[in-house]
Amino acid sequence: MTTYLESERLTLRPFAATEADLLIELDSDPAVMRYLTGGAPTPPEEVRDLAVPSILAGYERWDHDLGLFAAHEKDGGMFVGWFCLRPLRSGPREEAELGYRLHQAAWGRGYATEVSQALLAKGFTELGMRMVWAETMIVNLPSRNVMEKLGMTLAESIPTPDDMMKVEGSEHGGVRYEITKEQWERRQA
Repeated sequence: MTTYLESERLTLRPFAATEADLLIELDSDPAVMRYLTGGAPTPPEEVRDLAVPSILAGYERWDHDLGLFAAHEKDGGMFVGWFCLRPLRSGPREEAELGYRLHQAAWGRGYATEVSQALLAKGFTELGMRMVWAETMIVNLPSRNVMEKLGMTLAESIPTPDDMMKVEGSEHGGVRYEITKEQWERRQA
C-alpha cells in the first residue's frame, strides 16, 4: 500500500475497497461513537455501501492528495483508526477539515496530536492549504484539547445537527476551530 504520511509512530495510507471491516469494528464501539451517534454503531451495510465508496471517490476527487486515511502503528502494524484532511465537496480545495477517529486502545497516547501536527505541516507546506478547520461538540474536551495544542483557535459556536440531537451534551452545541497558514507558520518560527 502507498504511504500517504508518516509521523513518529504512525503511518497513514489510503483505505482499500476491501477494508470495510476495519471501519465497521471502529464504529461499533459505543465509546468511540459517544459524541457522534450517542454510542450507536454505524450499520455495517452503511459502511460497505456508502462510507467506503465515498472514501474511495474522495481519493479520485482530490488527486490522492486529500481524503480519509487509515492509521497503523509503525511497530506491529495495528490499525488504530483514521485521520482526514479534506475539503468540503462544495468548498474550496485550499480549506480543509482535519479530523480523526481512534480505537479506545489508542486514546491518551498522543496519536491525535502527533498525526494532526504532521497533517497540518503537509497541508500548509505541500498541498497549498490556506486554512484548516475542525469541529466537535462543546462537551468533547479531549478533541478540543487536541485542537488547542495544534494552535487552532475557536472560530465560532455551531448548532448541533438534527441527527445528533440524542447525543449526550447536544444541548450545548458544537464548536469550530481554525488555523490559517500564516498562524501555523508563526508557530513554527
